[in-house]
Amino acid sequence: MLCRRLGSRGFQTVEAANGREALDAVRRAPFDLVLCDIMMPEVDGYEVLRQLKADQNLQSLPVIMVSAIDETAEVVRCIEMGAEDYLHKPYDPVLLHARVNACLDKKRLRDQEVAYLRAVAALTRAAELVERGEFDPKLLAPVVARGDDLGQLARVFDRMAREVQAREQRHKDDVRHLTRIEFDAAEVAREVARVTASAAFEKAARLAAAARARRLGEPSPTTETVLLHKLK
Repeated sequence: MLCRRLGSRGFQTVEAANGREALDAVRRAPFDLVLCDIMMPEVDGYEVLRQLKADQNLQSLPVIMVSAIDETAEVVRCIEMGAEDYLHKPYDPVLLHARVNACLDKKRLRDQEVAYLRAVAALTRAAELVERGEFDPKLLAPVVARGDDLGQLARVFDRMAREVQAREQRHKDDVRHLTRIEFDAAEVAREVARVTASAAFEKAARLAAAARARRLGEPSPTTETVLLHKLK
């Protein structure tokens, strides 16, 4: 009867024959609301409610307890255990839809709040990574896609972070380029020193000095003169 009434209002429903099937179903697929009878075979409604609220992944799932037991103590017990609401059998259609809609609206707001807090956490994490020079644009992609003020802030931050990242990369490239130039200059200096220290270079220097002296009409230079010219 519940499935028919909720289906006529456009809700998609899944029916479980007992508490164990219900627990298996909510662990296999995401649901927005559970209507749980108290009296069920194998696992009763109290145990289903207890396990749902003990599971970190399911404890935020709203549960409306359903029962023919019309006792305040039972209602209080269910609410204390974490149930969102309580419905008596037989169901009043207007009351049923009102409470289902109220629970779904509350869950929708809760989901939006959780998503907002996660987006803020992602933005904070992105700021930390920028400071450490490890910014990853993929981290902000879900936040940038938001259409609210937080999304606008994320888009501005993302653009600034990319600019900072690009400047840092250019700086690293410049440092590598300068290091390469310094390395090349040092290599050239070592090669020059190796060549000038060779016997062949000294002989060539003496011959060049003698040729210059003959051209200028000067006496041939001594070895010391050649070495002095080399040092100059």
